[in-house]
Amino acid sequence: MAEEIKTPEYRNFIHAFIDEDIAAGGQYEGMTVHTRFPPEPNGYLHIGHCKALVIDFGTAEKYNGLCNLRMDDTNPTKEDVEYVEAIQEDIRWLGFDWGDRFFYASDYFEKMYECAVDLIKKGLAYVCQLTPEQMRDMRGDVGTPAQSPYRDRPMEESLDLFQRMRAGEFPDGAMTLRAKIDLASGNFNMRDPVIYRINHKHHHRQGDKWCIYPMYDFAHPIEDALEGITHSLCSLEFEAHRPLYNWVVDNCDLPAKPRQIEFARLGIDHTVMSKRKLRALVEDGKVAGWDDPRMPTLCGLRRRGYTPASIRNFCERIGVAKSASTVEYAFLEHCLREDLNETARRVMAVLRPVKLVITNYPEGQTETFTVENHPNDPAAGSREVSFSRELYVEADDFLTEPVPKFKRLYPDGPECRLKGAYLIRCTGYKTDDAGNVTEIEAVYDPDSRGGDPADGRKVKGATIHWVDAATCRTAEVRLYENLFADAEPDAGDKDFLECLNPHSLEVLTDCKVEAALANTQPADRFQFMRLGYFCADSKDSTPDHLVFNRAVSLKDSFKPSK
Repeated sequence: MAEEIKTPEYRNFIHAFIDEDIAAGGQYEGMTVHTRFPPEPNGYLHIGHCKALVIDFGTAEKYNGLCNLRMDDTNPTKEDVEYVEAIQEDIRWLGFDWGDRFFYASDYFEKMYECAVDLIKKGLAYVCQLTPEQMRDMRGDVGTPAQSPYRDRPMEESLDLFQRMRAGEFPDGAMTLRAKIDLASGNFNMRDPVIYRINHKHHHRQGDKWCIYPMYDFAHPIEDALEGITHSLCSLEFEAHRPLYNWVVDNCDLPAKPRQIEFARLGIDHTVMSKRKLRALVEDGKVAGWDDPRMPTLCGLRRRGYTPASIRNFCERIGVAKSASTVEYAFLEHCLREDLNETARRVMAVLRPVKLVITNYPEGQTETFTVENHPNDPAAGSREVSFSRELYVEADDFLTEPVPKFKRLYPDGPECRLKGAYLIRCTGYKTDDAGNVTEIEAVYDPDSRGGDPADGRKVKGATIHWVDAATCRTAEVRLYENLFADAEPDAGDKDFLECLNPHSLEVLTDCKVEAALANTQPADRFQFMRLGYFCADSKDSTPDHLVFNRAVSLKDSFKPSK
């Protein structure tokens, strides 16, 4: 079930255009604002897609309009039903709903073919037999028009060849259908662009019915018009393609005339957004799959512990612009911290445990303490945690020899609070033959239950989190950092694989967590006190083998601009 998401409302230049379009005298006066999100089902959605997704669905929400979900499956090469299902799951998880408006571009193939035939009959398209190499050589330059010896081919001949292309008479690359527009256009997208190519590939929905497939620039405006889209919102790379989009809409017999509006794509440092490169990371075994928590895919972010609210809030707050920019990954983490700080239950876990023995605590005795689940939210309630003579604390909460300003445990050091329990003072420690500390010894003040001394004396030491050695559970904890050490792994002539961070994953296998975490569900997110925000791994964690992923550390490195 999708979580209810509430994000702040922002107005941007897209909204300004739409306001103008639906106002009195506008081209869509009195009409319902209708957008679409058209992913290609050849990979998993990533955070870059999420910006477009939030713009498409969010714009429809703002205007009480509609947003379609359409699979842009016009290229059968790498499309798969696995990706279709994953895309739907990701969108629902983010809290968006397309109602009964789920479409496939391939369902319009017959209508697209009819449009192409009509263009041939109107003298606006022709079959071209140039090879891809010849077409590139004859494309011309700014001062030289493109060429094609087939441009004046008789309409009847092009119709016959196009029908035979559909019938499968010709091999891949033998022919294309080109729109007849302007070979001298300063916009190279208008220099008689290819609108159909031969591709003898099996289609995930159409099977082997088709061996010719429409190009995206031809198919997309037809799809939008057939679905009654008013505003086709897309990334800035399609700005130069807009004249072709409008040409198709104007010259084909279609029921609507959508308006294309472009916005800048999302760039994030220490990240790659190319599906090709993300697929290479998966296929080369550099990550553990599309849902590896280091990946920028939505399924990876979800598995790591990101919330729908944090991602939507991030996309809203970075804004919608016409010029490209790069956002700090730290800002995405900042948005997650903001959300989890308000919603995550606090628990105690020890990632690098060392045993703490309270030598004056009665052997065999156990008691319980009530600890709040969230210090700023009384409605979150409380829980009972057990306490006994032997506990686990973090290894770095102890030093054999203190350093300046160290206010935790060391022999004859200051009194410290055990969170919610008692005051203790370190009295000594034990080591193994290699000199490693294996046990810390301390005494407690029986009159300080709850952490406050009966005589009101000031406690100079720190508050330390702990777990009861008798009841805690052992867990595996995975600590994640940026997948790429280089802030710009995509820049210049860099090999992005050489920019990978060798320290992007650290696995700790002997961590100790409160017994109450034994039945944690993947959607449950926690703040491990003093350590960060964590969630149970959705694939590997079981009651018998707990696995937690660190979603984000407590320390916030993001510094907002003034």
